[in-house]
Amino acid sequence: MPRSARRPVSPAAGSAPSVLEPRIWQGVLYQPCQGGAPAVRQLFHFAGAFAPDLEPSEIAWEARAGDRVVGGVLCERRGAHGFIHGPVVVDPPAGAEPIEVAAQLVSPLVDSARALPLDSLFTRPQGLDRVWVRLGFVPMPEAFLPAALRGRPGSGLHVWRRPGTYAVPVPDPEGEGRRRGRR
Repeated sequence: MPRSARRPVSPAAGSAPSVLEPRIWQGVLYQPCQGGAPAVRQLFHFAGAFAPDLEPSEIAWEARAGDRVVGGVLCERRGAHGFIHGPVVVDPPAGAEPIEVAAQLVSPLVDSARALPLDSLFTRPQGLDRVWVRLGFVPMPEAFLPAALRGRPGSGLHVWRRPGTYAVPVPDPEGEGRRRGRR
């Protein structure tokens, strides 16, 4: 096999569109939010969930049943990394499972990460391990969270990495003030 055939294709060559199309599944409309996602932020407030400060580069999706917002998810971006907040699902219509509504909200964020220059997406598990694993997220220790994304509420950490960016930086214990092997 020629060497050029073994090289990975650059993300730009096969990238998905940066704005994903709205879609309907089980009677729920899933669409990207515009202008700071006020309805999603209101839903986060109603559910008592943390919502990050409004950023122009954030990605947000909402789930609508008729004229009601029944779910939402926010993703703050810091360089090549993103942190997913939510999903929050409140009172989906009959026949729509809340965990499936959550999965349908997170899926376009992963697709957006593939289309944008995001190498990794981090999130708190929130009991949705089934959703995260299905979408390619794996558990990761807190020590590997980039400094710009530390301090978010919650416990546990899952990460999705863009294929080909699997190198995991090892924290330097000397840089944290610990001494190893010295007396």
